[in-house]
Amino acid sequence: MTAEPRRHVIVTGGLSGIGHAVALNLAGKGHRVAVGARNLESRSRRAAFGALTEAALAGGGEVRADALDLTDPESVTAFCARAADRFGPADVLVNAAGVTAEQPVQGHSDALWQKVIETNLTGAFRMIRACLPAMIARGWGRIVNIGSTAATVGWKDNPAYCASKAGLLGLTRCVALEGAAHGVTCVMVSPTWVDTPMMEADLAEIVAREGRGRSTAEARAEIAAQNPQGRIIEAGEVAALVGFLIGDAAKGITMEEVKITGGALW
Repeated sequence: MTAEPRRHVIVTGGLSGIGHAVALNLAGKGHRVAVGARNLESRSRRAAFGALTEAALAGGGEVRADALDLTDPESVTAFCARAADRFGPADVLVNAAGVTAEQPVQGHSDALWQKVIETNLTGAFRMIRACLPAMIARGWGRIVNIGSTAATVGWKDNPAYCASKAGLLGLTRCVALEGAAHGVTCVMVSPTWVDTPMMEADLAEIVAREGRGRSTAEARAEIAAQNPQGRIIEAGEVAALVGFLIGDAAKGITMEEVKITGGALW
């Protein structure tokens, strides 16, 4: 079997959570991976980039990290230009950056709503808009949007997050149709709860708002118990699925929402 070529892969949110797991997997397989993140200087982000460098060295890949603010169109343009200068036009785009907010509609501020929508939905749109033309021109491209079961199942305290992911699903389908005749696929991977720093922060916010004295560990255990597999999905599982979806064997998978839930409804 002929090995697939090394691709230039852009991963937003590539220094944390699912995005970092995706970047680790692909750098370790020899791809040239450009990761974007708003904050590059924290200890955790530096450690994450160090792990990416090690994976790339072991697998024959290359990595670079650059500042990226998805809420700023100029930042998106500059990030994509610098990535292209280093690795050429992007072959693969993985939109993994995301934020959430535990806040019901009552009392929900415009600023918080805009923050979630701008990052999760508009930011992904901006990245796709920047990368899609070169993919279509070359006749090959893969776009994977990291969604959530929240796209199709409502959460009473997450209206902005649910709306952003539902919108991302609609965007995914439109982009898939636009690219279908040109060798470009677009899919959305929608996991349930995933063991990431975002989940830990979300749980801390939930238990604090409840005020029942429940610990985050107890909340986590309850979520695991509700899953038919009795566990929480790992970020590496999502990364492995993304790794398949960007390959030539997945060229017929487009316009789809692929869920990874362990059998859970959300």
